Amino acid sequence: MLNRLLSGDMPRSRVLAVLLLLIFLGLAAAPFVFPGVKALNVAAKVLIFVVLVASFDLLLGYTGIVSFAHTMFFGIGAYGVAIASSRMGAGWGALGLGAALLVSLLLSLAIGLFSLRVRAIFFAMITLAVAAAFQTLASQLSEWTGGEDGLSFKLPEWLSPSFEPFENEVLGVLIDGRIITYYLLFVLAVVLVLALLRIVNSPFGRVLQAIRENEFRAEAIGYRVVVYRTLSSVLSALFACVAGAMLALWLRYNGPDTSLSFEIMMDCLLIVVIGGMGTIYGAAIGSVLFLIAQSYLQDLLRVASEAAHSLPWLAALLSPDRWLLWLGVLFVLSVYYFPTGVVGRLRSSRAGA
Repeated sequence: MLNRLLSGDMPRSRVLAVLLLLIFLGLAAAPFVFPGVKALNVAAKVLIFVVLVASFDLLLGYTGIVSFAHTMFFGIGAYGVAIASSRMGAGWGALGLGAALLVSLLLSLAIGLFSLRVRAIFFAMITLAVAAAFQTLASQLSEWTGGEDGLSFKLPEWLSPSFEPFENEVLGVLIDGRIITYYLLFVLAVVLVLALLRIVNSPFGRVLQAIRENEFRAEAIGYRVVVYRTLSSVLSALFACVAGAMLALWLRYNGPDTSLSFEIMMDCLLIVVIGGMGTIYGAAIGSVLFLIAQSYLQDLLRVASEAAHSLPWLAALLSPDRWLLWLGVLFVLSVYYFPTGVVGRLRSSRAGA
């Protein structure tokens, strides 16, 4: 049953299986096990990034396409929900998502058909230009997008923090619309990741991997490479669009810096490398490691800096203001010790054993 649910792509490593199980259980029980607003925000962000990074890995890891326009579709999904909810009312977010999916489909299809015939580096530059142009457009169309200020909107009552379906606490936690929203994101993330596992382990997914390894050989044996790469680009864009809608749903706000910034694109690249390219499981592992480090590294450095107050030079080195430096050091170490990502390293260790 589990094998069918995971589309035949088992972890193939006992350590990896335990890590994935712990991540699943931790995210499933996060509102009860990790109390506090910050912890819940980090857990929700992990769910969103798992979907976003897994969809990007479909392009980069499975098809070998380097695209810098991925967060554009992420932003389209977020803006679709935000614009529909702010202009038409709290219950119209689903319609906005539908419109965003249609726009993402058409844009990704156009980019794929017109750009995927060029060499990899030129395609990457084209997507970078398109993403930059879209971000500028989103900032300037203030009548629709709110400009630099973005859009705040209301959700249906059952998703609002004031909604409390139970009078008493459940396992010590008062259930409200915020927690219901979290579990909506959790279900969406699980379903979407399972769908991506089904895609990459289907005959279509195996063709994508063949194209990644040697597109000339794939073309020679009869596969239309441009068609498969375009379909991969479209599917990846649609999943990223839904991830953007999940972000807007959680924040009840969207703006250019929230969903369209180049920093998000860089985070996706880092997470894919940390988790392991060409492994959907790597999106989950990498997202958890990266976002926990990003969210709590400053707190850890603050404690370490206070503990080292007797050594001024060490306290200065461990200053919370230098958290980006230490995050970079952690990334370099992870690449050095896990060149194929955490998932690749664990699987190769299992194979060697």
